[in-house]
Amino acid sequence: MQRKIPMRQCMGCRERKPKKELVRVVRSPEGSVSMDLKGKAPGRGMYICPNPDCLKKAIRSRAISRSLEVEVPETLLQALTAELEARGNE
Repeated sequence: MQRKIPMRQCMGCRERKPKKELVRVVRSPEGSVSMDLKGKAPGRGMYICPNPDCLKKAIRSRAISRSLEVEVPETLLQALTAELEARGNE
């Protein structure tokens, strides 16, 4: 019997993909926002494809702020963009 693969929705392109293919951004219980590269950090999370275009769509539509229910700092968005571009070059 095959194991069930957890699926999550990208906030940029709105496609459902396996959880392992996406990057998680999490708002901790204290209110700080950060990237969760292992996918295990506690708090409210949202997922984005490792594609800079999806991130641009999510930023433009303010989907990240709505999903995390907090205003996301510009420095985190820049760090997330850099991380996604680095993953794309692998």
